Amino acid sequence: MKKLTTLFVLPLALLTAVAVHAQPGGQPQSARDAAPIDLTGYWVSLVTEDWRFRMLTAPAGDYEGIGLTPRAREIADAWDPAADTATGEACKAYGAGGLMRIPTRLHITWDDDNVLQVDTDAGRQTRLLKFGPAQDGAGAGTLQGVTNAQWLLERQGGRFGPVTWGSIETVTTEMAPGYLRRNGVPYGTQAVLSEWWELLVGGDGTEYLTVISVLEDPENLTQLYTTSANFKREPNNRNWDPADCMAQ
Repeated sequence: MKKLTTLFVLPLALLTAVAVHAQPGGQPQSARDAAPIDLTGYWVSLVTEDWRFRMLTAPAGDYEGIGLTPRAREIADAWDPAADTATGEACKAYGAGGLMRIPTRLHITWDDDNVLQVDTDAGRQTRLLKFGPAQDGAGAGTLQGVTNAQWLLERQGGRFGPVTWGSIETVTTEMAPGYLRRNGVPYGTQAVLSEWWELLVGGDGTEYLTVISVLEDPENLTQLYTTSANFKREPNNRNWDPADCMAQ
């Protein structure tokens, strides 16, 4: 795992695709067997920026820092949390497009050898990161959509050398409409969410998970929406406290 020199300076390697190669002369490994890092366990959000958007719910029409199309501005300006609750849509801010920015705890486990499961206590959501043969398209039209994943590996001495570093790259599509922020800033069904998940370690041995997200949605956004979310590993499930979605 990478050493952390300045805690929240994001390494350029996260944005550089590194090819994953099968082992020479053998069958492809499962994603769990090929894992160069271990993300399983419990994590808690570290809210180090955008406090007023993440810890609080901004009023309708407050979408500072996000380039919205005229259509999206109309939707955001008309946001009504009571209406979302009444129509059973209180979880729209907890879809894949906005979930990682909500203050939450994560519980990460292997659902099977090629599916990494990410549960949140905020909103009781479940994301499935599907590698290789597990990429079946299930989940289309839901808040979490379809997330296909691959390991990005860096090897020493060529394509079959020992792995020296690794992270996960995911692409999520076919999501139900949701909110980038809890105050109704929208993304739609054509949105594509790309993410890079990396494990970092501080000088004292504390482990951190950084998730960089880039969301593209020409229907609602005039530019890419790029964010990062940081989490700190917790030793156990003592603070795990699942709670229902809140529309406001």
